[in-house]
Amino acid sequence: MNVIETSLAGVLLLQPRVFGDARGFFLESWNRNRFAEAGLRQDFVQDNVSFSRQGILRGLHFQNPIPQGKLVQVLQGAVYDVAVDIRTGSPTYGQWYGVILSDDNHWQLYVPEGLAHGFCVVSDTALFTYKCTDFYTPAHEYSLAWNDPDIGIDWPVSQPSLSGKDQVGRRLRDFSADELPVWQP
Repeated sequence: MNVIETSLAGVLLLQPRVFGDARGFFLESWNRNRFAEAGLRQDFVQDNVSFSRQGILRGLHFQNPIPQGKLVQVLQGAVYDVAVDIRTGSPTYGQWYGVILSDDNHWQLYVPEGLAHGFCVVSDTALFTYKCTDFYTPAHEYSLAWNDPDIGIDWPVSQPSLSGKDQVGRRLRDFSADELPVWQP
């Protein structure tokens, strides 16, 4: 597995070894020992799968004070996946990282606790899966505005289809200090 550090502290792009032939392919999407060797020693407690159509944008979501780290991957199709550093005190606070994850490249993105995460479907449909380091807690979930001009994410769509929750996402500057996670180097 190739591990690439991104421009955001703790966000890692993982490129697993893929073994393919005329029959198809095989890869390890999770192996606790191999991931620990790569520096990821997280304990994942919940797996989620979502299916979405082209132009749907999910996010940008985060939980606080019960944050979730996420290991995300696309099983079918392609998405533009984004992480935003919202940890107060972080040297990359307010910055974002985006990458295409697809069933062609098999890449995974590790988004550590304390970052907002979202994705936009760029293929006809996408089957998206992610492992979480803590359980989903609706009472502690927030939505950061996908189009916050202070962050300036270069999404591949201008008029995405959004859930009701994501339509009312707030700008980063409108969150109070106690709503945001704190940078812990």
